[in-house]
Amino acid sequence: MGAAVARRIGLALLLLALGYGASLVAGALGWLGRPEGPGVIAGGRLPDARIQERAAAQRRAAHAAGASAAKPILFGDLHVHSSVSMDAMWASLPAAGGEGTRPQADACDFARYCSALDFWSLTDHAETLTPRMWRDTLASLRECQARAGDPEPDLVSFLGWEWTAPGGHRNVILRELDDAHVPARPIGAVEPRQPIGLLARLAMVSARPFDARLRDLARYMKEWEEAPRCPEGVSTRELPADCMESAAGPGALEAKLREWGHATLAIPHGTAAGSDAPAATDFAEQLAGAPLVEVYSGHGSSEEHRTWRPVLVMPDGTLNCPAPSPDYTAPCWRAGEIIRERCMARGGAGNECATRAVQARRHFLAAPDRLAELTVPRASEQEWLDAGQCRDCFLPAWYYRPLGSVQHLLARGLRFGFIGGSASHTARPGNGYKELARRPLADFQRDGAERTPPPLPEDLPPARSTPPEEIHAPGPGEAGEARDDERRASYFFTGGLVAVHAAARSRAEIWEALERREVYATSGPRILLWFELLNGPAGALPMGSALALHEVPRFRVRAVGSPVEQPGCPAPEAGGLDAARLAALCRGECHHPGEERRRITRIEVVRIHPQRSPSEPADEAIEDPWHIYGCPGGAEGCTVEFEDPEFLAGARDSVYYVRAIEEPSPAVNAKRLGCMRDETGACRQVDTKPANSADDRLAQVEERAWSSPIFVDYDPGSGAPPLDAEGSDPLEPGFAD
Repeated sequence: MGAAVARRIGLALLLLALGYGASLVAGALGWLGRPEGPGVIAGGRLPDARIQERAAAQRRAAHAAGASAAKPILFGDLHVHSSVSMDAMWASLPAAGGEGTRPQADACDFARYCSALDFWSLTDHAETLTPRMWRDTLASLRECQARAGDPEPDLVSFLGWEWTAPGGHRNVILRELDDAHVPARPIGAVEPRQPIGLLARLAMVSARPFDARLRDLARYMKEWEEAPRCPEGVSTRELPADCMESAAGPGALEAKLREWGHATLAIPHGTAAGSDAPAATDFAEQLAGAPLVEVYSGHGSSEEHRTWRPVLVMPDGTLNCPAPSPDYTAPCWRAGEIIRERCMARGGAGNECATRAVQARRHFLAAPDRLAELTVPRASEQEWLDAGQCRDCFLPAWYYRPLGSVQHLLARGLRFGFIGGSASHTARPGNGYKELARRPLADFQRDGAERTPPPLPEDLPPARSTPPEEIHAPGPGEAGEARDDERRASYFFTGGLVAVHAAARSRAEIWEALERREVYATSGPRILLWFELLNGPAGALPMGSALALHEVPRFRVRAVGSPVEQPGCPAPEAGGLDAARLAALCRGECHHPGEERRRITRIEVVRIHPQRSPSEPADEAIEDPWHIYGCPGGAEGCTVEFEDPEFLAGARDSVYYVRAIEEPSPAVNAKRLGCMRDETGACRQVDTKPANSADDRLAQVEERAWSSPIFVDYDPGSGAPPLDAEGSDPLEPGFAD
């Protein structure tokens, strides 16, 4: 090869290297990525015949059950994320096993055509929702609503956002969409300004240099970092339009919403989930005044109280680790057992291994909650087993916190209604209509690939725990992030629904039903449920009501099972989604109810006596179940009447709500950890990995609906009237105009 040819080849290689390096830098700077836009809504209003058919089927079911159809039951989802939530954006990446962008427009089409909802809301995380993204979201919601028709829209779209703080998440829902009633910006929780930075983005893009979605993420991160933050101590109405606003706690959030003066609902969710909440958190103070609470979502149930605790708080404020019980093993305890077992396997003496176990528990308790598992070096899921999980709860939230359960909160004297939601991070509101397609329909799912931790290096003492001060805190998406594995993915399910008893299919009527708590939650199926107190001072009162009474309260429950789904989607019509869009967005499967309905097998009644003082044990105030009533009927539903003969003798306030339980059916991820248990019931091995991408990890569950509670205060005989004319208590249901 001649010198001239060699120089040309060398120059070409140098130019290629420079070009490659320049492309990496440009990608890290966000210059090559595309902004996360709102997408294009493809579908128009549903035909009137489709809406009328849906209403007629419900009237027939109500008539067969002997229930009134004066207030139709409308189903919705008020907890939905699109790709403009940063965690949803990350999960959509091919590098994370995602299926690509899911913009706001996809949520509109999914709600209308895939899940066939009556109403829904977008609630992207305000902490990363830049001013441009907020404007795009509002425009997309307005277009979705404009296609719905008037005066009876086929789909009512609400605008909202999620306020996400450690130990407390709330979805803020706005009643109106017009400029006069929409804040200039969403309000997030206070987030530490920790820019990801050019070098970190460069490393991210370099890992997969030809992944266009990673370049899009880099652009997103840069936009978020550069968006101005609003100054503190300034009235929210006087802040600049294009800044990102934050509130340090629930009280600060509510104060800012009052400053705006618009009609809003701030709805807590995931109250018993341990993903972010410290193990010793008691949510009662944080949730005071909340009008509604999300009792179930695709991230699990927060309903049931338990007497065990993840940690024990001593009188001096120090933390102790509780010993295992038959239904629960605390993660701190299991941390010690892992170290003890490793020590014994390496020939350690019994006393020495026991001492190391005690030290491991202390290290675990001293570490920040989301990093505590990292105090046990490279522990595998097989070593952690089912530590931290509620073994006998219905599809519980991950790392369950009993003090955040809605039963505990009601026992503490809080008053709120129950709703369900999806918490979808793929822009799929109401994704629980069919139990299929685990990876796209249940959040943050793995593909089944083996992820066994690498062997422990010889120079790392595997039989010793790591002090908290020596833990490396992984960044978002970094390998080794605490609990971001198949164990956690096993506790993401398809989502729930909120159902309202509304006088009409309108924004105003749906909102009024939410405010007066005439609502209930389901775990996904469209179960029909009516729950009322029969002997109120002015007649029957519906779920969500509050009153004072000086006689034995009498109640009636009516429930009808959900319709059995038919395969595929209803026949397409002009203006709807084409086959390609239905296949991509709905996976070719839509809400497609047949005439047959599932059977309600029983009605469970829960009674709670709220604490009369903080010193009264809340554990003893909850009776679950208080009564169980079997339902021998068939598809026509179940009717139960009951009373509380102990109410007058007990002379104390009482709270009542009901669960309507359906016959067993398969559900996505219901295997959870797939524990293989010994003769004592202890978990000895877990199986969380799906066999392949088509494995939905189905198992039988009893789907259910939860009524909002009825709050009956003991009236000693003064003849006091109901707490208000509507049967609601004086707690603020929202922030009115």
